[in-house]
Amino acid sequence: MTALPAPSVALDDQLCFALYAASRAVTARYRPMLDAIGLTYPQYLVMMLLWEEDHQTVGQLGARLSLDSGTLSPLLKRLTAAGLVTRHRRVEDERSVAIALTDAGRALQEKAFAISEEMIGAIGFDNDEFAELKARLQLLIDRVNSGEVVC
Repeated sequence: MTALPAPSVALDDQLCFALYAASRAVTARYRPMLDAIGLTYPQYLVMMLLWEEDHQTVGQLGARLSLDSGTLSPLLKRLTAAGLVTRHRRVEDERSVAIALTDAGRALQEKAFAISEEMIGAIGFDNDEFAELKARLQLLIDRVNSGEVVC
């Protein structure tokens, strides 16, 4: 049998608080760099997906980011207004909206590379630590999403 942590209501004993505080710290570190290129953190996430693969649907972006269209649509409208992406109904399925980078959106990728470089340096993990943390977080996500109970 696996030894599990004892139940507690103390804040410092909560994994959820450690994750929340770490997330806030990381996004706060991103903020000034993203402000300099005119993006919010959620917009940056969308742009990263489009830099990986241009011409994705709203549904594809939402699935990768775990965001519903009600959350994603206003964000995409702001990116469109900023001239970074275009939105258009797909010819093959008019219920689906395709998102594509503009030249200005593609041009931000180089600046984003510098942001990634800055964050890697700020965190200071070596390759193994970085890979291990990402793997453990993905395991946490998978277990929470599946409702799995490990005893």
